[in-house]
Amino acid sequence: MELGILGSIIIGILAGFIAGKMARGHSFGLVINLVVGLIGSVLGGFLFRVLDIHFGGIIGMLFVSVCGAIVFLWILTLLGGNSRQSNT
Repeated sequence: MELGILGSIIIGILAGFIAGKMARGHSFGLVINLVVGLIGSVLGGFLFRVLDIHFGGIIGMLFVSVCGAIVFLWILTLLGGNSRQSNT
């Protein structure tokens, strides 16, 4: 199924929003959600191809994108350290 550029952008925004909610408890804003979602889509597609797992349809593409976005956010957290240090 081919969504085109607009469909990919919509999937990317949704994936970034969902991943932000799941990983951090809040959204990052439209542009950052889009970037996280699009990177997650590429990363998720790569990981699922390596594992030989295939999903079809829009829901499957969204699932793969969200999984990739969560992995991407996890990698960023590992590289960036803990940015949520308390001031106690």
